[in-house]
Amino acid sequence: MALSGSALEESARAMLAPGAYDFYAAGSGEELSRDEAADAWRSYRFLPRVLRDVSRVDTGIELLGERLSSPVLAAPTAFHAMAHPEGEVATAEGIRDAGQLMVLSSRATSPVEGVAAAAGPWWFQVYVLRDREITARQVRRAVAAGARALVLTVDAPYVATKPRVTRPLPLPRDAHVLDVGVDTRTADWEQDPSIGPGTIDWLRAESGLPVLVKGVLRADDALACRDAGAAGVIVSNHGGRQLDRALPTAHALRPVVEALAGELPVLVDGGIRTGTDVLTALALGADAVLIGRPVLWALAVEGRAGVRSLLDSYRTELAEAMALVGARSPGEIGFDLLAPGYRHPAHW
Repeated sequence: MALSGSALEESARAMLAPGAYDFYAAGSGEELSRDEAADAWRSYRFLPRVLRDVSRVDTGIELLGERLSSPVLAAPTAFHAMAHPEGEVATAEGIRDAGQLMVLSSRATSPVEGVAAAAGPWWFQVYVLRDREITARQVRRAVAAGARALVLTVDAPYVATKPRVTRPLPLPRDAHVLDVGVDTRTADWEQDPSIGPGTIDWLRAESGLPVLVKGVLRADDALACRDAGAAGVIVSNHGGRQLDRALPTAHALRPVVEALAGELPVLVDGGIRTGTDVLTALALGADAVLIGRPVLWALAVEGRAGVRSLLDSYRTELAEAMALVGARSPGEIGFDLLAPGYRHPAHW
């Protein structure tokens, strides 16, 4: 599959049921945060090094004990069965084939055990629900299946309104959402808006796993996560699906990196569409990135093979961009590669 970017999305749109496309593509409100995410990464410029031996470039990284082929992970996204009959199983196979790590959504439509059997290393994404026992059961089931970390999503105390989502979701009748089938709209399954930093320790105790916190945009919140025992933070505005007009992650990332000063891994998602975007994120200090919607588009177009091809293309593009800026490994990518006049966009 050679498609990428908008061409990949348009091909997927032609193949998806309208309700499925609208659900995946939607942002909240006026969709301003969704629409400006990719352009925010493009607002930076590089100062490449020259006369460096880049005859060999290695994109691999170590992250929480995992060796990965590149710093590009698959973000948690819901309801893959709307994109492909094999749902998250096909996604997991493609990610595994690419030597990458999957973050499995708690709104998955395939049984966690089947996804785990098909996956390489994987983490499990958690919403803490009003009925904590449902969350605890999900976590215990993920741990038993082999999850290696939890990703606590904290930017969705309530589900934001998405005006474009007007059709019923075209979920298959046999779609499986953990514990309760496809209907997750009961009161017990709503996100708990009262969670605080102590939730991180509760999940650590419940699971015995490291807990990363996803949805951080502020330096002070990142420090609070560190103090509460988080194993890492993910700078994210939920793909523009929660608070519209939230700052693009490309512009929120650096202050979080500076605040944590290497004490915890910092990951970032939101609008990352090319290997050059990945290079920008690493230059800003991210340890890795996550991609969401492009995985769904690739899954819809070509299933497992499409997901692998997509991740391979990110790795290939990153390797080329690294060579052109004079970096042989992610460890050689630093803030100095960004031109000073572009390190702090004027609208911060």
